[in-house]
Formats: sequence, structure tokens, C-alpha cells
Amino acid sequence: MGSEGTSLYDGPMAQPGPIDSALPSIGARVLAFGAIILAGVCGGLIGWKVTGLQVDNPGIWAGFGGLVGAVVGAGGVGIVSVLVLRAMGEWNTIVETGDPTAARRRRPS
Repeated sequence: MGSEGTSLYDGPMAQPGPIDSALPSIGARVLAFGAIILAGVCGGLIGWKVTGLQVDNPGIWAGFGGLVGAVVGAGGVGIVSVLVLRAMGEWNTIVETGDPTAARRRRPS
């Protein structure tokens, strides 16, 4: 190979550039966290009330139904939140570079 090709190595005194972060903005993360908490509370309330309506003596069963509802609600919204935050990161990479395949390529280390 000739010396005319492009090289990732710029010499012994080359300073590395800033490291790009894949994290979404703080506002987006706070909104996602709030949505997960809200979904957990709503799922818990729905599970508690549905179980209370179905069982003659709700007692501990209503609490168990509320817990299951909270976990299912928060888990579902958590999965959607992660997918949305990842899509936002890929979209921002595409907008910054103008290259639709840039977000899928690995950067050299």
C-alpha cells in the first residue's frame, strides 16, 4: 500500500478528538423516567381495582393485583421508552452526518 491512502493514525503527537456520546438529552431521559413512573402508578391502580372487583374478600389479593399491574405497566412503557430513546439517538446521528448508514457503522477505536 502506498502512503497516499487515508490513515487513522496522524502521528505520535496526534490529539484524540472528543468522544461522541450515545446518550440522549437529559430532558428526554427525564421524560422517559417520568413516563415509566406514571405508567407504574396507573398500572398499579388498575390492577388493584380490577382485583378488588373480582374477588369477594380482596385483602392481600388486591395488593398482589396492584403489584402485578404496576410491574406490567412500568415494564411495557420502559421497553417503549428505550426503543424511542435509541431511535432518537440514531435520528440525531443521521441529521448531524447526513449519512443514513452512519449510525449503523462502528467507529474505529
